[in-house]
Amino acid sequence: MDKNFRVRVVVGVSIFIVALVGLYTFDSIPFKVLFGLFAAMSLVELLSFFKKKFTAYNTMLVILETMFLVGGTIFVSRINVDYFWYIILGVPGYDVFAYLFGKLFGGKVFKKSRPFPHVSKNKTWEGTILGLTMAIGMVAIKMACGGDFTTDWMYLLCGPLALMGDLFESYLKRKFNVKDSNEILIKNKFFSLLEACVGGSEGHGGFLDRIDSTAFACTVLLIILA
Repeated sequence: MDKNFRVRVVVGVSIFIVALVGLYTFDSIPFKVLFGLFAAMSLVELLSFFKKKFTAYNTMLVILETMFLVGGTIFVSRINVDYFWYIILGVPGYDVFAYLFGKLFGGKVFKKSRPFPHVSKNKTWEGTILGLTMAIGMVAIKMACGGDFTTDWMYLLCGPLALMGDLFESYLKRKFNVKDSNEILIKNKFFSLLEACVGGSEGHGGFLDRIDSTAFACTVLLIILA
């Protein structure tokens, strides 16, 4: 198990536990505030990209990502515990299993092919397909056990939406020539302490990398429900 994967697991589990406690206490207000803080820090990371490159097209991409962060925060502010589990199973569920299966089986079936070589070259067909299958399957099982397909069907889209949100952020970073969303802020001593809370000090990710898929998926779900 490489260091990057260990950090992802530890940080992911820690954030999940904190979020879960927040969701089940004080009418979910701590969880909603936590997500809002993550979105705010993600926006700070996003704006820092302009130190690398500033163009009209990149500005449009930042505006779009900002809309996803705001839309995701609005959706989360209205969510209840039952629907939260759909999001967890569908969005982080896809991210975790796509990464895990990509590490285990990537390149073993589709040896010379990548699904998104010009946007995210590390993604594999094996990881993407199995990750989507697991995400959709887990949401469907949750729906069958205690949901209502006629009203909850849109949550089956969480896995595909998570993939789309991740690809959009990867494309955005590529246009700015940024590898990790926090690579500019991490050089500042104050921000480096905050970034360490999400494993950002280990040379990967940042706040935006933690909630990009969730923000995108929740924004689309907000539009559907509206």
